[in-house]
Amino acid sequence: MPRKLRELIADLKKAGFVDRGGKGSHRNFTHSRCALPVTISGKPGDDAKPYQERAVRDAIEESGK
Repeated sequence: MPRKLRELIADLKKAGFVDRGGKGSHRNFTHSRCALPVTISGKPGDDAKPYQERAVRDAIEESGK
């Protein structure tokens, strides 16, 4: 069963990412140690897509947490 977007967002915040906002259902998370922002699109209760989970995992690894 896929995780929910709210779980991915919680993981990003726990790793020190900051929500810089976005347009519509998009949220951009930045971290001082990551070159590119992570964009999460969708409602918090939606199922996460595999590419979103992969992007969050890779960004957290890049940040060193």
